[in-house]
Amino acid sequence: MSTIDEPAADGDAVIVTRGLTKRFGRSRGRAAVDGLDLDVPRGSVFGFLGPNGSGKTTTIRMLLGLAAPTAGAIRVLGSDMPRATSTVLPRVGALVEGPAFVPFLTGAANLMRFDAADPTSSRTTRRARVQAALDRVGLGAAAHKKAGAYSLGMKQRLGLASALLGPRELLVLDEPTNGLDPQGTREVRALIRALADDGTTVFLSSHLLGEIEQVCTHVAVMRSGRLVTSGTLEQLRAQSAPRVRVRTPDTEAAASTLHRMGLTVERTGSDELDAALPAERPVEAVTAALVGDGVRVRGITVTGASLEERFVELTGEGFDVDG
Repeated sequence: MSTIDEPAADGDAVIVTRGLTKRFGRSRGRAAVDGLDLDVPRGSVFGFLGPNGSGKTTTIRMLLGLAAPTAGAIRVLGSDMPRATSTVLPRVGALVEGPAFVPFLTGAANLMRFDAADPTSSRTTRRARVQAALDRVGLGAAAHKKAGAYSLGMKQRLGLASALLGPRELLVLDEPTNGLDPQGTREVRALIRALADDGTTVFLSSHLLGEIEQVCTHVAVMRSGRLVTSGTLEQLRAQSAPRVRVRTPDTEAAASTLHRMGLTVERTGSDELDAALPAERPVEAVTAALVGDGVRVRGITVTGASLEERFVELTGEGFDVDG
């Protein structure tokens, strides 16, 4: 396993990977993750996105030392992984591939077992920390209920509580709102924002665009094991052209004008057209061309690029926009 000798590009990344690769099969011919270079800035809420099978969970397992890379290098919290697993993981909270608990034990008892398995945790403050973690995810009243009787959403909350048993510099969450109702989803989003405000870096794998847009500051998109883009949320949006929407009773004439200008037009209503607006065609030029051709314009608006559209462009697949 190689190491990363040079510092991260921004000098303060909590996760850095270089050429990270994981291959499966007897001949190791199938790459689940292929040459991944990733930089996760300290203090960010970093959205890690991609369709099913794109390599997100495999990447997370390698970051946490749960799977061995075939090639490449990983640095987490300034230390090379998996060599530094014993010193790094106590500073990392993680919820990966859904929580697994002893069903006949209470939620509190399960967390006590989790905490006792951490050699760095203090026994004298264990009970107080378990209760604080349960309260923070809204399970304080269900602390003494058996985990086997928990709903899927409650089990997901219990998994989050297990990741918050101690102070964490990095929180790694794989689909943290899975199974939660809308209110629970909002509460988890608020919790993620609060943790980030307190200085915790959050690495969030999700397929919910609403979740990403509302809580993330940075985004990376995976497709077929490869990284296709990475940057701030605004940088990702800026990679697509804005759109112009024209309302007119003269849709055929308007479409002809827009086509002549080189715009690809979609009809979005009986009196409405929509088109991507390239940089060389400002909205003022579009308006002037329509008026010059005698098109009666009832309204014209410019909207920012849709994050959903950008993801479809990058991955060739749609994403769930609910949540």
